[in-house]
Amino acid sequence: MTQKLTLQQLESFLWETADILRGNMDASEFKDYIFGMLFLKRLSDSFEEEQEKVIAHYISKGKSQKDAEALADDESEYDKTFFIPERARWENLKDLKHDIGAELNKATEVIEGANRALEGVLGSIDFNIKNKLDDAKLRDLLSHFSKYRLRNSDFENPDLMGNAYEYLIKQFADSAGKKGGEFYTPNEVVKLLVALIKPHAGMKIYDPTAGSGGMLVEARNYLVEHGENPANLSLYGQEMNLNTWAICKMNMFLHGVLNADIRKGDTIGDPQHTHNGELMSFDRVLANPPFSLSKWGKEKADNDPYGRFPYGTPPKDTGDLAFVQHMIASLNADGAMGVVLPHGVLFRGSSEKDIRKGILEDDLLEAVIGLPEGLFYGAGIAAVLLIINKKKLSDRKDKVLFINGELEFQEGKNQNTLRKQDIDRIVDVFNQYRDEKRYSKVVSLDEIRDNDYNLNIRRYADTSPPPEQFDVHALLHGGVPISEVEDEYIQETLKGFDVSPLFIKKDDQYYEFSPSISSKEKIREALGSEDPKIIMQFERWWDKYRTSLLEINCKLGRSEEELWSQLKELGYE
Repeated sequence: MTQKLTLQQLESFLWETADILRGNMDASEFKDYIFGMLFLKRLSDSFEEEQEKVIAHYISKGKSQKDAEALADDESEYDKTFFIPERARWENLKDLKHDIGAELNKATEVIEGANRALEGVLGSIDFNIKNKLDDAKLRDLLSHFSKYRLRNSDFENPDLMGNAYEYLIKQFADSAGKKGGEFYTPNEVVKLLVALIKPHAGMKIYDPTAGSGGMLVEARNYLVEHGENPANLSLYGQEMNLNTWAICKMNMFLHGVLNADIRKGDTIGDPQHTHNGELMSFDRVLANPPFSLSKWGKEKADNDPYGRFPYGTPPKDTGDLAFVQHMIASLNADGAMGVVLPHGVLFRGSSEKDIRKGILEDDLLEAVIGLPEGLFYGAGIAAVLLIINKKKLSDRKDKVLFINGELEFQEGKNQNTLRKQDIDRIVDVFNQYRDEKRYSKVVSLDEIRDNDYNLNIRRYADTSPPPEQFDVHALLHGGVPISEVEDEYIQETLKGFDVSPLFIKKDDQYYEFSPSISSKEKIREALGSEDPKIIMQFERWWDKYRTSLLEINCKLGRSEEELWSQLKELGYE
């Protein structure tokens, strides 16, 4: 039995492809050629796999091999993959020697000609750029992509191709730096957003700023994880950047989604998902729109034919709440949505305050969730998630849950990430709709009114610690105040930790470090693998109270006496 292709093998193979193209172009350029070549190979291999099944079917019905092959050239025989015309099949491309770029362009043209759903996807990639891709490089690419056959039957799991493609998109986003944010939202944020809005089988899911399609793909993954049929999900999206739109279309196919309705164009200025002059409506809407987009189209929005902006239009140089209102207008009566936004939408004044007021007074806002800084490509600032629900549960009406997750993350060298426990905690608190000290709070609409519709998270769920205690007696005479150790906030860090291995009682009011803790370094030795926050707390006590001011004063006095004694010996009075 032939060994199945693993995800690790395929990821390594795809990233090796970049080495062939390095030199004449950077990652933001050569990603399109790698995506394009991968797509060509996968299309051809998928077609070939289905073609063999069609031929076998007709032979089983008594047809000759020749007749079966002729019948298998009928486009109508293929509903589980795209039809690939003869000249575009990998068998006829892999051994090209001369004028390869032009031949590949012709291949993409005939594929699009035979498959309306792919129109513009491959045509946006020009393989015939001699100063970037000469015949030698293209021959290397063809040879490299011939290394593996990319049929479903060759993979260790059904979604291997889609997972590898997602990996490749992330690698390119990493390499592209700030530009990576234009087409990729970190997967941890996407997982969180999807888990909060909970898509289910039979629903219509929409992303008005689809990027490379990660949110729509994750909606399918969520169904799989919860035992529902991902095929019973209708996916819709719109993307303005044509290259990114093409990446999204490829992403859908490589995840086995042939019927996703991904349109091109400016969602605010020219929404594509309409029916009989009205916006289509969806069960779930999710998006990561461009932060504070300037020149987003206020002039058109002021005369919007779809009635999308009942609360007013935001300023011309910050389009965040234009996207939010478009999303609300795209929800059906039972729909829910999640959107990633900059914090400014929570407190900016003028027309944005009026929009917040309208959304709140219509009781649409279910939760405001603050994320840590440094999660997003090209945006070091912290972001916020708004969860909007047109059918809030009765016990959530006239209330908003604020969650402050700014401190819960894994620090990285270039970019921070949400850990599984960080995502799980947010989802659990949202599902329970509960208060947690210095983390979350359910706030009444009346309180928000009193705050003039300001949604700044720290007004309601402040993670800031109380002012640090300083015991004057302990500072003067040494010792760690027992009252400070037992303080409610300190105990949140210690979590009931037994202090006796490090402390002994000095008297009824103060501890002191035990004789075995002779230096600050001994604290870490004694605590070993304990929670770093607990270790840091004991180190703070060492720095603050271990050496008293009186002891320092005595040492200074002795040093002064010693200095004068030495000066006298030298003849100074």
